[in-house]
Amino acid sequence: MSDTIVSDTGAEPPFRAEHVGSLLRPAALLAARAEYEGGRITAGMLRETEDDYIRRAVVMQAELGLKGVTDGEFRRGSWHMDFLYQIGGVEKTDRTLHLAFKNKVGTVEFSPAAHRVAGKLRLDRTIFAEDFAFLKSVAPPGTTPKLTIPSPSMLHYRGGRAAIDPATYPELEAFRHDLASVYKQEIAGLAALGCTYLQLDDTSLAYLNDPAQRAYVNSIGGDGEHQHLINIRLINQALADKPAGMTVCTHLCRGNFRSSWMAEGGYDHVAEALFGELVVDGFFLEYDDARSGGFAPLRFVPRGRKKIVLGLVTTKRADLESKDALKRRIDEATKYVPLEQLCLSGQCGFSSTVEGNALTIDEQKAKLALIVEVAREVWGG
Repeated sequence: MSDTIVSDTGAEPPFRAEHVGSLLRPAALLAARAEYEGGRITAGMLRETEDDYIRRAVVMQAELGLKGVTDGEFRRGSWHMDFLYQIGGVEKTDRTLHLAFKNKVGTVEFSPAAHRVAGKLRLDRTIFAEDFAFLKSVAPPGTTPKLTIPSPSMLHYRGGRAAIDPATYPELEAFRHDLASVYKQEIAGLAALGCTYLQLDDTSLAYLNDPAQRAYVNSIGGDGEHQHLINIRLINQALADKPAGMTVCTHLCRGNFRSSWMAEGGYDHVAEALFGELVVDGFFLEYDDARSGGFAPLRFVPRGRKKIVLGLVTTKRADLESKDALKRRIDEATKYVPLEQLCLSGQCGFSSTVEGNALTIDEQKAKLALIVEVAREVWGG
């Protein structure tokens, strides 16, 4: 690793030291959620508990040296469904999805409720407006509150055409138009609240690197070979009116549920279109193990403002990476992307769903501290 420090110290997001967003839920917060679901406390009482732990979480992030802070997704049960169910026209069904996430010892079964697009898509109110307003109000001085929401692709990736009412949307182009319009309104609403840092979480664009996932898309009536191009166009439509002063990034991982994953393979299949065409300011990429592939797809990243956040630190296990190993991997990535365009983070959130990954809150904190320390040693600041 060269000792040369670049002049760009990452004053604007994405920052040199980053984390994807979700944090492990403290035991007292999980207990309060169970009490609420059991009808023993009110929604207001649950929210007071959430407020308390979000305050603590943002202070912890700031004290570690993170400039971008999140609410840990503490108010959500799922990284994406809590958002998607609030889009008008989307409804839960009595059907469940049966998903098998993989890990080193076997599989973990996950059976969430399926959803469908039953009516014209609309936005009745800015989703997560109160949540973001609270985060912004408690973000410590010198930090930037980051909101994470699912990418528009996530509404229909799993269910495909069958999950979209054909009477409402006989043509998918009309569906995509309305979905992009919902996101345009959502982004405008967030900007009006003072949101300057937004992250669109999109597993589809990473999943589609896996031939098995492309085959799955074919099996539900889609075009697995070209689905990433469709999703990129959809996201670009959603960002067509992106407000000035707002940084929008996307996070691309291959699944994260209780320290297990869904897909495998490098970013090779999507890389050229992803980096060349998707109009975001930064890409949070999963690179914590061999399953995630190498850095060669980064050769398609255009030189300039777009940043690549290398997710080199695993959030699935407690083992702490060595600083030297992380620095060597950053150095390897510079063969394809200049150092000034790189940042460092965990490969995903620590708790994509309320259950969280297989590590403790102290181990999570050690991971975040490691990211900050290595970033300071590599980039300065």
